[in-house]
Amino acid sequence: MSFQNSEPRELSFTVGPAEAGLRLDVFLAQADPSFSRSQIKYAIEEGDVRVNGGEPKPSRHLKAGDRVDVHLEPAVEAAAVPQDIPLDVVYEDASVIVVNKPAGMVVHPAPGNPDRTLVNALLFHCRDLSGIGGVLRPGIVHRLDKETSGLIVAAKTDDAHRKLSAQFEKHDVHKRYVALVWGDVRGSSGEIVLPVGRHPVDRKKMSTKSRRGKAALTLWKVRERFGAATLLDVEIQTGRTHQIRVHLAERGWPVIGDAVYGGASRLAAVRDAALRAAIKNLGRHALHAASLSFLHPQSADRMVFTAPIPDELERLFGLFRRCAPGPPANPVYKSGRIR
Repeated sequence: MSFQNSEPRELSFTVGPAEAGLRLDVFLAQADPSFSRSQIKYAIEEGDVRVNGGEPKPSRHLKAGDRVDVHLEPAVEAAAVPQDIPLDVVYEDASVIVVNKPAGMVVHPAPGNPDRTLVNALLFHCRDLSGIGGVLRPGIVHRLDKETSGLIVAAKTDDAHRKLSAQFEKHDVHKRYVALVWGDVRGSSGEIVLPVGRHPVDRKKMSTKSRRGKAALTLWKVRERFGAATLLDVEIQTGRTHQIRVHLAERGWPVIGDAVYGGASRLAAVRDAALRAAIKNLGRHALHAASLSFLHPQSADRMVFTAPIPDELERLFGLFRRCAPGPPANPVYKSGRIR
C-alpha cells in the first residue's frame, strides 16, 4: 500500500443513511479521496479493513450504522527502482525469468522493506518486466516468504503475466517444497484440507480459524525421518499466504526455524549441542521451493525446474541425520509431483 503517511494510522468510519447500500470499496473511495481503488482492494485482501470487526469482501454492501475500520501502514516508494543485486537465474527468455531466490530476500517492496527486494533486482537485470503487478510488484505472478528459498517465476510481458496467472488459477502450475518439521510425523503421506485466511486477532499472521478463510489444499509425503524431526516433500494445490507453514503447524508439525507459527519451545529438548546451536543460528525457517513446473506462455511446452537444497539446510539435515536414533536413513531426493 502506498498512502500519503509516514506512520501507521487507524481510521474509523460510520456508514450514514445516505451511504447505505454502497459497496465497501466504493464507500472507502468516497470516504477518503486519497485511497485508490487498487489500494482499497489490496488493503481488504490483506485484512487491513474490518467491518463491524469482521473480515469483509470488497463487494460487500454496507448498511447504515456499519463501522468500517482501516489500518494504514507507512507509505512506501511510489515505484520500485532498479538495483544491482546478484540473481541466481535458472532460466530466462523473452517471456519469463525463473530465479532461485535466497532466504532473506523479500519478493517485492512493502512497508518495512522498501528496497533490496527481488523486484528491485529484476528491474535492474531485465528492464522489461510485465506492468500488470503495478509499480511495486511488476512481473510478480506468485510469491515466496522472505525466509523461504527456492524457485520463483516472473513475467516479462503482460501476455505472459496473464497466461501464467490463469495457470495458477487452474492449478496447472506445480510447486514442490522441502520442509523440515518438528515431530515424528505419523504415516507416509497425506493431505491437509483447511481454509487459510487472516488471523482473527493478529493481522500479521494467517490462520485456519479465519472467518473469511479461503479453501487451501496441501499434500505431504515423508522423505526422511530423524526421530525428533521429519523431512517432508510438500506440494500445494492452492497458493494462500503462509499456507504450508500454517497447515503444518496446525497438524502439530511446525517448520523448524519458524518464529511465527511455533516450535521454538522444542529446541530445549535437543540434547546434541552442535545440532541445537545449528537450529538456533539458522536465521530462517527450513522451507525450500525445490521444484517448479508450468506451461510456457508462448510455446505451451511443460517447463520443469529444480533448485538444489541450500548449504545451510543440507548441513542441518546432516546434523539431524547424525543424531537420529537407529541406523541412518538413506535420503532419497525425488522430483516430480507427490502422489
